[in-house]
Amino acid sequence: MYMEIDPLEAWERLRASRSNRPGRASSGARAKTYATALEQAQQMFGAAEVVGPQTRPLLVFYGLSQAGRAIAAAAVDLKGEDWNLVTHGIHASGYHLDFADIEIRTDPAGTAGSFVRLSQLLGSPVWGNDTVVRLEEVWDTLPANLQYPLTGRERFTPLYASAISIEGAAFHPLLTVGVGDILDRVVDAGSRSALDGFLQSYPGAAGYDDFVRRRAGAGGEPDFERHHPNAGWLTMHWKMPAESGTREERLQRLTAMTRRYAGHRYFFPAIAGLSRELHPLMAWWAVLYALSMLARYQPAQWANHINVDGSRHAVPIEKILERAMEHLPALIADTIEEVAAWP
Repeated sequence: MYMEIDPLEAWERLRASRSNRPGRASSGARAKTYATALEQAQQMFGAAEVVGPQTRPLLVFYGLSQAGRAIAAAAVDLKGEDWNLVTHGIHASGYHLDFADIEIRTDPAGTAGSFVRLSQLLGSPVWGNDTVVRLEEVWDTLPANLQYPLTGRERFTPLYASAISIEGAAFHPLLTVGVGDILDRVVDAGSRSALDGFLQSYPGAAGYDDFVRRRAGAGGEPDFERHHPNAGWLTMHWKMPAESGTREERLQRLTAMTRRYAGHRYFFPAIAGLSRELHPLMAWWAVLYALSMLARYQPAQWANHINVDGSRHAVPIEKILERAMEHLPALIADTIEEVAAWP
């Protein structure tokens, strides 16, 4: 799904919020932190625009890290000193391995590191030191990377969820969703069993009732449509609870099943071994942390990875860093709105 995101508009939203600070950032130390951290984030993103990939991951990651402090300052659910983020709370290792196999771990749940505290605030999993998540697995959960795989291994990428059909009927007992970006291997298989096996990695899509079929009858296979060469589209149905089905109720159900991403909604995959899907902001955080640590502490290896004359990963790295600067301002602004809303 192509997304046109205006980072300048998102920065305008963020700058405007500094004179009318949201949530718990309305006064005191939290207000000062909110305003200063957002200013630092914007300056770091601005600096990242004028440098190349040699140093860009450092500036983008630390810009996101400062924005995380603004998010925590505004969050109504973080009371006392819980909003004051300390340490990273996330670790990367295995830089001697293939780029896709760099290992990412987190601090345990309940600790004060930035990644852990923000993840718990956003309902996103952490996995501690005993579970290893590979960079490729997190990379593939970002909508920006649909066209930029790191290897030829089997992938699970975000599925676009269209609410257009909800805007029609005022009441309907089914929630009907156009599901896009279904991967080639599922579309080529063309069967319900292939679809069901694939959707096991998408907790939000669980319990669907039916889909549009190529032919009528219980044995009819999914009627996939191709919108571009590498992925397909399928109209799917979920039963609404008894005596519900208004337009508002169906939109609420879709909101509960999916996560927001820059004005759109997606079913995100859960990485094997994790309890649920990553919040997209935390997926960006994990990927950019790994890239920034590689660039900072292993500069010779980083130079090899970004060498377009010798590395198959160079162009995907360039693209993800470009997309980070485009997408993250909107995600940051949306997340602040999410956490600053009073119950």
